[in-house]
Amino acid sequence: MGRCSVFYGSLFLLGDIAAHLEQISCPLKATEDIWFRCCSCIYFTRDQHAIVSHLVAHGDEQVMCHDLTSSSSGSKVHINTQMHRGDRLFKCTLCSYACARKSWLIRHYRTHSGERPYRCRLCPQTFARSSHLKDHNRTHSDEKPYKCRVCPQAFTLKSYLKLHNRTHSGEKPYKCKLCSLAFACTANLTQHKKLHTGEKPFKCKLCSHAFAQKSSLIRHNRTHTGEKPYLCKLCPQVFTTSYNLSRHNRTHSDEKPY
Repeated sequence: MGRCSVFYGSLFLLGDIAAHLEQISCPLKATEDIWFRCCSCIYFTRDQHAIVSHLVAHGDEQVMCHDLTSSSSGSKVHINTQMHRGDRLFKCTLCSYACARKSWLIRHYRTHSGERPYRCRLCPQTFARSSHLKDHNRTHSDEKPYKCRVCPQAFTLKSYLKLHNRTHSGEKPYKCKLCSLAFACTANLTQHKKLHTGEKPFKCKLCSHAFAQKSSLIRHNRTHTGEKPYLCKLCPQVFTTSYNLSRHNRTHSDEKPY
């Protein structure tokens, strides 16, 4: 809902704003200290029609008006007006990147320079962004603030939780353009595409074999090393792959799936 700054007691939804403004016989003037404020960010404007455009771009359905007599808010209003209007005043001199904030441009330049000023105090890792360092620090503290609402799993990163949630929902948004398969994450789709292209970037250092997936190379390397990491819990048998262990376990359970 929103509040009209002319008929101050009126409330309206985003879909009604345009029609509502047409009915106003005394539209606001830029000299008045009454602003429209977005309820989902700190964007302000005196222009009634500008807030409509902002909300449409922002995907928001709320607007309210406020008196802003303090000049200290002026810079925030200016910055957010640029950001939401799509003004990109700060341009990279090395590529076509442009943005609304100087701090974003400074951060972008690190992709060219390789600068990583944020250093972990517990290991040699360095990062281009402070947020990445903050995420990394959780690997030392075991802090997992992002908790699944369906099961006891918790994660260090919000993106990990989002990916995990797809195991519950079955969502597979990444679709192969060459077949009907779909995947929960982009990494799995990237690996799958190699099956269509025939690309085999993972090469064995001990023989001429090459593979489309890293996991296949790891499994192959065990034929050279003799490693058998999959242990049966009921007998001394060991296996090179989890599949072979699963097949073996049926000899203990008398399970005959075929």
